[in-house]
Amino acid sequence: MKEFDFIKRYLQTGADKDVVLGIGDDAAIVRPREGFDLCFSADMLLKDRHFFADVKPEDLAWKVLAVNISDMAAMGAMPRWVLLSAALPELDEVWLKRFCGSFFGLAKKFGVTLIGGDTTKGDMAFNATIIGELPKGRALRRDAAVAGDDIWVSGRVGMAAAALNCRLKRCVLPDDVFAECEQKLLRPEPRVGLGFALLPFARAAQDVSDGLAQDLGHILTASGVGAEIWADSLPSLSVLKDILPRAQWLSYTLAGGDDYELVFTASESCRSRVLDAAERCGVPVTRIGKINVGCRLKVLDAGSRELELHSLGFDHFG
Repeated sequence: MKEFDFIKRYLQTGADKDVVLGIGDDAAIVRPREGFDLCFSADMLLKDRHFFADVKPEDLAWKVLAVNISDMAAMGAMPRWVLLSAALPELDEVWLKRFCGSFFGLAKKFGVTLIGGDTTKGDMAFNATIIGELPKGRALRRDAAVAGDDIWVSGRVGMAAAALNCRLKRCVLPDDVFAECEQKLLRPEPRVGLGFALLPFARAAQDVSDGLAQDLGHILTASGVGAEIWADSLPSLSVLKDILPRAQWLSYTLAGGDDYELVFTASESCRSRVLDAAERCGVPVTRIGKINVGCRLKVLDAGSRELELHSLGFDHFG
């Protein structure tokens, strides 16, 4: 298959009334709705850095798009359009059909339209640029946390890291536990509905991609505040806490990354609103700490003793 045959057969699909000009020209043209701001984000995934060479094309496609949608969720934005660039060793039609089926299936689920990108021969690299909309001036930002805010996290953390480290033979998990954790690693669920529901009252937010401690740290730095989080409140798969040594479990939950959950802050007075929003979205949330007037992050155990963190999260150049 040639490049332009692939584009025409697999990528020029679907329609969006707000896409003035889609795939097939030098650039796409979109028309945002009146009263909305546009959000832009991009993520790159490389073989042997972000995914294993033996990953199924369906799982790879899901993650390529899901991690970008998660950035929109963290802003409280609704994802609308995406550009995808891919370096592939060959245009294998069977592989491409599986990849595109999954990619467009997830795109349809979240109302995302592919509007452009690029393809070339190379060793499995993917870059997606996503564009979303949110009500004008209403974004959830990193720089808005206030001392006294509660710190919340959605879903469960540490499972993707447990699966990754099991694959790397750094820990041993029962087959059923590994399978459940691997699903979180391969197919993260972007929390778009929750992010949008939090817009009226949450203050600061960030998606957990590189590690809960590190990503919360971005909020602290941008907002000029400190925080304490309570190690024993961290939501994870309960059996992991029983199987793994405590230090290893803490490392996965605090610094493992690849969770793509939302960590966010809100006033104490908004606790019932947070829980109501989470229930409406069908996404569990857990209160894990407090913003304070300090300048750093403290992780406390049940006895309020501070725990030492050997790593905050993933280093892209480590």
